[in-house]
Order: sequence, then C-alpha cells, then structure tokens
Amino acid sequence: MTHTEPTEEAGKSGPGTYAAARLRLLTEEARSGPPRRAALASLTDDWLAGLFGAGTGGRAGVSLVAVGGYGRGELSPRSDLDLLLLHDGRDDEAVAALADRLWYPVWDLGLTLDHSVRTPQEARKTAGEDLKVHLGLLDARHLAGDPGLTAALRTTVLADWRNQAPRRLPELRELCAERAERQGELQYLLEPDLKEARGGLRDATALRAVAASWLADAPREGLADARRRLLDVRDALHLATGRATDRLALQEQDQVAAELGLLDADALLRQVYEAARVISYAGDVTWREVGRVLRSRSVRPRLRAMLGGKQTVERSPLAEGVVEQDGEAVLARTARPERDPVLPLRAAAAAAQAGLPLSLHAVRRLAATARPLPAPWPAEAREQLVTLLGSGRPTVDVWEALEAEGLVTRLLPDWERVRCRPQRNAVHLWTVDRHLIETAVRASAFTRRVHRPDLLLVAALLHDIGKGWPGDHSLAGETIARDMATRIGFDHADAAVLATLVRHHLLLVETATRRDLDDPATVRAVAGAVGTQGTLELLHALTEADALATGPAAWSAWRASLVADLVKRVSAALAGEPLEEPEAPAPTAEQERLAVEALRTGGPVLSLRAQTEPPATEQEPLGVELLIAVPDQAGVLPAVAGVLAVHRLTVRTAELRSLPLPDGVEGSVLLLAWRVAAEYGSLPQAARLRADLVRAMDGSLDVAGRLAERDAAYPRRRGVVPPPPRVSVEPAASRHATVIEVRAQDAPGLLFRIGRALEGAGVRVRSAHVSTLGSNAVDAFYVTGPEGERLPLEEAADVARALEDALRG
Repeated sequence: MTHTEPTEEAGKSGPGTYAAARLRLLTEEARSGPPRRAALASLTDDWLAGLFGAGTGGRAGVSLVAVGGYGRGELSPRSDLDLLLLHDGRDDEAVAALADRLWYPVWDLGLTLDHSVRTPQEARKTAGEDLKVHLGLLDARHLAGDPGLTAALRTTVLADWRNQAPRRLPELRELCAERAERQGELQYLLEPDLKEARGGLRDATALRAVAASWLADAPREGLADARRRLLDVRDALHLATGRATDRLALQEQDQVAAELGLLDADALLRQVYEAARVISYAGDVTWREVGRVLRSRSVRPRLRAMLGGKQTVERSPLAEGVVEQDGEAVLARTARPERDPVLPLRAAAAAAQAGLPLSLHAVRRLAATARPLPAPWPAEAREQLVTLLGSGRPTVDVWEALEAEGLVTRLLPDWERVRCRPQRNAVHLWTVDRHLIETAVRASAFTRRVHRPDLLLVAALLHDIGKGWPGDHSLAGETIARDMATRIGFDHADAAVLATLVRHHLLLVETATRRDLDDPATVRAVAGAVGTQGTLELLHALTEADALATGPAAWSAWRASLVADLVKRVSAALAGEPLEEPEAPAPTAEQERLAVEALRTGGPVLSLRAQTEPPATEQEPLGVELLIAVPDQAGVLPAVAGVLAVHRLTVRTAELRSLPLPDGVEGSVLLLAWRVAAEYGSLPQAARLRADLVRAMDGSLDVAGRLAERDAAYPRRRGVVPPPPRVSVEPAASRHATVIEVRAQDAPGLLFRIGRALEGAGVRVRSAHVSTLGSNAVDAFYVTGPEGERLPLEEAADVARALEDALRG
C-alpha cells in the first residue's frame, strides 16, 4: 500500500514536531511520574487528532479511539500506542486511506503500534470472542472524530461486560492465574516483569475490570499508589534502557534507582515488592469476593424456594470472638477489639487452623480499633502466635492479611526492617520476611520431632531477623531475638534458648559441610555453642526448615545426612553428664485436704478455682486451676480427660501423680493438677463435673459415645493437615518407670484417647506431664507394669506402637 503524502495541515502536526516535543518532555527533570505520563498522553492525543483531522476533512461516521494503557492515559516513554479506528462501514476505501495517514507517521517515529480498524458491530463481536480485546475496550477513550460513535461503543461494551460478568470474570481469573504460573510473583523476583508477573500492572488492570463489572470491587486503599509506583519504575526503566521493556534486569537496577532518586537497587526492589504486595493482596480479596457473589447467585434462588423467601446467614464459631461465615473467618457480633488486645492474634490463629482466609472487614476493624498488647504479652497472645505459626500452609495467607493492614509491625515492630527486603543470593526464593514465614510453615511439619515446638516455631520466625541490620545477621539477630522473645512473653530461660538458636541457626549446616566431623575439636565446638540436648534438637529441626524454605538448592539428601551425623556426634558428647531426676514437690494444704476427703468418701473430690489475679509470671499457662483427688485405681486418666472433653474444656497443662499422705493416713491417692479453659462461654459448675466424673468412673457415662456423637454433628472443615502423631519410648529418662512421650495435634478428646489406649495396653500411669504449646500437644507418661516395675524395652515399644496406631486411627 502506498504511503499518502501529508497535507499542509498534517505537517503542522507532523512527526518531526511531535518527536521534538516528545523528546523535550522526556528529558525534563522537573516533570516525572503521573504528570509526565499525562502530558505525554496529551501531546500524543493532539498529534494524532491533527493527523486524523487532516485525513478526514471533518467527515462524520468515523472516530479515533485510544484503548488499553493509552486509553487510561498511562503512556510510559516506550509504551505501545493502542488505537482503534472506528467507522460506520459506509466507505471502506476512505477509511483505509485514513488508516494509512494515521499508522505510517507512527511507524516512521519507531513507535510500537497496536492498531485495528472496525465497525462498532465488529468491535463488539471481537470483544465477545476475545477477552483481551474486551478488556482493552473497557478503557476506550475518544481522541478525534465522531464522539457519538465512540460513546455508543463504550456504552455497549460496558453493558456487555456487566451482563456477561458471571461468565467473563472466571475466564479473567483463569487468565491471571495462568500468567502468574508462567511469570512468578513480582514481590519475590530478583528480575521481575513489572507488567506480567503476579501483582504487576496487568493484575492492577484486571482489578479495574472487575470493578467495572459491578459484581465486586477491589480494596481501594493503597491500590492507586501501588499502581503509580510500578508505572514510575517502568518509566525510569524505559529511559534507562531506551527500550520498551518491562523486565527489571539486575544490571539496570542501579541506574533505575538513580533515575527515581532512590538510595540503591535494594531500595528500588523493596519499593517494587511493596507495591506488588498491595496489588496481590487486593487481587486475593477481590477474586474471593467474586467467587462468593457468583456462588450466592447460583444458590440463592434454590435457597429462597426452600425457605419460603427467607434468607439465612450461617455462622459457626471458630474461637472466642471469631466465627466462620461464607467461607471466611470474621469477627463475631459480640467481638469487642477495643477491649480485647489478643483478638487479632486469636482471629488469625483460628482462621489459619481452619484453613480459612481472614476477611478484609475483620482485618480492617482489628487494625482500626484493637488495643495494643502490653509488654510482655499475656500468655494467651503468645499461645495464639504459636498456633498461627504452627498452622502450616494457611499461615501464609493469614499473615499476608495482617501484613496488609499493618498489624504485623504493630505486634512486632522489629519486623519492619525485614519487610519486603530482597535477598541477592540467587539460592533464595523469597524476600526476607516471606522466607521467615516459609520457614515457620516448614517447621510446623517438624513439631513432633522436638520437645518444645513453640520455641521451634518462634525461632523459625525470628532466625533471620538480623538481616535488617548491618554486620553479621546472626549476631545482630541474637540480640533482637532475645528482646523480641521477652516482649512476646517468654521467660528468661526460653528467651536465652531462642537467642542461641538465632545466633547459631547456620552452625550445623556450615560445620557439617565445611569441617572434619572426625576431628574431636569440631564436635566439642558445636557442643559448647549449643549447650544442651534440647537446644540441639531444636537447632536440628530449625536447620532443615530453614534450608527447605530457602529453595531446592539449599537442601539435599547429602546435606541432610551430614547434618544428621554431626547431630548424632554432638548429642553423644552432650550426654556425658548424667541427668538427675527432680524431686516431687511437697503437697500443699489444699491438696492434702482433697486427698483425705477422697479417701473418706471413696470417690473423686475436686476443686475448680478461677484465676482472679494476674499470673505470677507471663509464662504461667492460661485457664483455671482444677485439682482432683481420687483413690488410686485404674481408669482415672481417661475418665477425667473424657469428662473434660464432654464439657468442652481445653486442657492447657496436666499433671498426674501419686500423692504422699500425712502421717497416720492409710491408702493411696492420685492427684490430678490441671489447668483448663472453656472452648466457648463459661465454665461448668464443679458439682456437675464431679457428678459426671463419678458416672464415668463407674461406667454409667459413655464418654466415647458422647464424643463420637458430637464429632458427627459437626462436618470436618477443610484446613491445615497436621503431621501425624508420634509416640516414642525414652528409656533413659527415668530409673523407676518407663517414659512414653506423645507428640500430636491438640484436639478435643486427645487426652481421653491416650489414656484409654494406655489402659487398654495393661499399663499403669504413675504420672503424666501434659502441655499444650500452640496447637501441639507434648505429653509424657510415666508408666509401669501391674506390679509397679519398669517395662522391658520390647514391651514398651509394643505399647508405644499400639498407642500411635490408636491415635492415627
């Protein structure tokens, strides 16, 4: 096709004039960001309008329309020009000639052009067949010619989009998901694509399209600013490279940072990551709302018919002040965040445990009204944090929801330094903060391997916290971790363990891969740094979780075997000092009184005392003190545990032991000193608990049946799949009894099932030490044979296997 010579009118808006004005605009240091993009769009509008006017002579029935990014006025220095020449179809030859007059000057300047020539009917038909075309037309903006033609198309396209939203929005969501799978997540990539990666400019445009459907809307706070920051970075990238690229390559990052007036490439990436995180979270919330609306539309007609036109909203409790509604964790109507500073953590833990997202409204209300936690935190806050961290993969989405509204840095101020912080080591898949959460996710699978899963999970969260400070991050992190642990409410000893874990979180893998393990000095050095078997056990699990969270290149069977070999050698060195068993505490006057009364009546006697004063230390567990004295007999543990489970009482800690009686008192009494809390509502009356305990022990109360009926009445929620329970024998833990240790997911009736299985194995429980750490139960049972003797090793192993089978069944 021959390029038609420009007329005198076209010459006034010719390529030379436009090019010079464009160059001046792009080299002005005083103007950048949105003002420059708007000015560039306006300059281009005027130029194209001049070309159009020169080519049409004022003829009606044709218009020039900007679509896509140009339609939104988002022209970066090297952006494409997305143009539609719209005509009424009456003079195809004249339209073709006009197209030549428009397209060739654009190409002559070396600008990229995405163009089409269509009638309104053709444009509408193409939009119906091609989702990307439809999205571009949603941003149609009139440039020149017949405004009525453009306006009619805009009205029609928008009406079609809203009418077809139930079909088109799922297509759009799938398109976004496929693109994210290909391009990765913008907020974590070292060389991200600002446009195509998840959380980039394409996703921001998709959210505009969702809003235009009137079906759902994205969270608006921060979204426009995030989009602006990404566009600013793209502008600087185009100017730095002179190319139309959206990929922020490593070699260009320093120059782009300088163009934007930022300190360095890390500051640039952090700004990009923060913007991407806002857009990604807005996308998660928006697509969840789209799904909810579409589901409700499909269900509502049938539901109305069934209910005679009435509508109901199902709400089921998750925790105190937190309920499930429409597939989300929301605040209960009675929740009062302004009076309940633990509610943000409780809601987050409940959502993660149930595998549910935390609703946007709930997070915003918590951020706006919840009182700050005191320092140190109350015990419940610490427990809820541990539960959140131990919830596995759902922790990530819930943590991101808290992060989006600033709740994480409010809870943990030191977190700000690692937020969105890039890691230049290519082995790392994530930013520092995301790596810490990923490590906690990985560590949640190892909670059965350690005696203190709470310390493991918090160490996972804090192990790289020093990367926000200059110098060796392990040394800096040691101090920060100790301070944060104290703030969270751990006692001095636990804070010291956490500090040691952070200081030495690289010790095992670095020593195992870089030192001679046959050299006694190597083992002595590690043993000296670790100090105790418990810390070594935690450090081993943390090492593996950290490596797995880093990326596939950081862990292998070879590395795992070297670390395991080192741990075995260090453990043997630490075992050189014999362990002394602690003496049993002397009974209190209250305990003696209950024991004497139990012998006198021949049945259980209990005392239930609510906590009326603050605990002596923040390490003290939550709940109320329950003391039960009962004449020594079989079946005490499962009976008590079962009755508590029937009454929906959660066991926080539990001890069972034989009680020394006062001089002159004959008999044997078991004392159960437990701390319990109501799952919901208030505590039952002590008299009712005692009556049910008497019935459970004489067999007239079917505890197992009651628990089974209750479980059947509540459908299982989707959520985190916990690691399987683990039961082990600790042969060296006691000279007088066999110690069986159980590590399992805390759940109603767990202690009842353990006690029943042990009774069924024909062993006697001499003492029990039960503790709940977050969502993990770590229980030790000192058992003997019928005559009070330790179990032979083979028999003990059989009991442990039977108990594990019972818990997995």
